[in-house]
Amino acid sequence: MKDKILDLNKTVYELCSDDPGITRLLEAAGFRDITKPGMLATAGRFVTIPKGAKMKNFDLEAIKQAFAEHGYKIKEEST
Repeated sequence: MKDKILDLNKTVYELCSDDPGITRLLEAAGFRDITKPGMLATAGRFVTIPKGAKMKNFDLEAIKQAFAEHGYKIKEEST
């Protein structure tokens, strides 16, 4: 079984293209706009999860925890 990796350096578009299940988890975490037609293909191409969390004032640690609970390993942002 392939490891499920959440690479926080990748854009939301890249993540969701690689693993469509991520879209559902992002929606559950509060990123409801990601399911609107065209949003993934536009804003999703330049927004990472940490950037989106900051813009929406979401707790990034809670988002990471939600993904970890679904079996994802978190690859942290590079600075």
